[in-house]
Amino acid sequence: MGNQFSDLLPNQPLAIIHVLRAPVGGLFRHVLDLAKAQIADGHSVGIICDTLTGGQVAQYALATIEPGLKLGLTRVPMKRNPSVEDILALRHVMQRTKPYPGIVIHSHGSKGGVYARLPGLWSKNAVRAYTPHGGSFNYRPGSLVHKFYMKIEKLMSFGTDLFLFESDFIRRCFIAEVGTPKCLVRTVMNGISPAEFEPVIQNDDAADFLYIGELRAAKGIDTLIDAFSIVHTTTQWRPKMVMVGTGADLADLQKQVADHQLSDYISFAGGMPARKAFALARVVVVPSRAESMPYILLEAAGAQIPIISTNVGGIPEIFGPQAGRLIPCDQPQILAQKLIQTLETPRAALLAEAAELSAIVAKDFTIQHMLDTIISAYREALALKCSAPTIRGLALNAQGEAKR
Repeated sequence: MGNQFSDLLPNQPLAIIHVLRAPVGGLFRHVLDLAKAQIADGHSVGIICDTLTGGQVAQYALATIEPGLKLGLTRVPMKRNPSVEDILALRHVMQRTKPYPGIVIHSHGSKGGVYARLPGLWSKNAVRAYTPHGGSFNYRPGSLVHKFYMKIEKLMSFGTDLFLFESDFIRRCFIAEVGTPKCLVRTVMNGISPAEFEPVIQNDDAADFLYIGELRAAKGIDTLIDAFSIVHTTTQWRPKMVMVGTGADLADLQKQVADHQLSDYISFAGGMPARKAFALARVVVVPSRAESMPYILLEAAGAQIPIISTNVGGIPEIFGPQAGRLIPCDQPQILAQKLIQTLETPRAALLAEAAELSAIVAKDFTIQHMLDTIISAYREALALKCSAPTIRGLALNAQGEAKR
């Protein structure tokens, strides 16, 4: 079958539909980057996602890419937790993908994974790929909700033709908690664009530290505020910090800052593009409790911004030989010591370390590398699953879409 596939569809454009729930955060960034790269590579691409989340930022981003989506953009309500309304979203995904035999349906996140892979338990006319992006694997192991989602992951694995894990960490988690996949498996690291490897220069009035990301418990921001308080109450340092991002925990975090009497030193700037935020402070702090392959670290590394980060999830894979300087999560005393150490380190030394990390990231974490590896995996999965007539039909269909 592999030889037939190579002969019939060596470099032909593919038909690809991405399915995700919430158009927010790193998962959305990944889908947009991948879809744009696939379009530029000549493939026919579509997107299905939620209407309930993302706001104006998602609307603008989707409107920007929509003209290039030959297989269309549609949005339907998709709730985070299981709901009877899931039936409507599932029906929509099935209708959108039914007209394209041999299509690659690439699902992202646990909810998108259910919508796109459940039909794969009985429908064999498509290749169904899945990237977890952390998702259900971020719940506390052993908890009831974790056990429930692992059972769902186990069931959905039977409707999966290709696993595309974004980190070796998530791949190991899947094997340990769900089992070894029976289908094709690849680990494909997230990537950033060449422009994101240009250094960012800080403003003259830049703060000392920057947090950027969603304002929610898994990000460990409460630990960072506690650590910041320790620095202020036990040393002569009076550093300032900017919090960039939005999320459900904003009010709680603002109260915590006020309770620590840090309102003059910690400001909340709302959401903004990462590179604009990087100009606001000299060091990025990532205090996360759980991560898979966080884009913000790749972006900060590419921009040559010094970083303090916890040692969770796939983060050590980004740091490579520098992983030894990562710290444990949920340890405000240790984080406070790291903040103090950074304040005491000469700026030139911090920038040299940041430049070294940027060079490490530039080797394996690029959009081009991500695109090439994923397209190759799609083709291999198609070769394993599809018959020669289906492959011919896919080639003709994709070529036809590309000519429209």
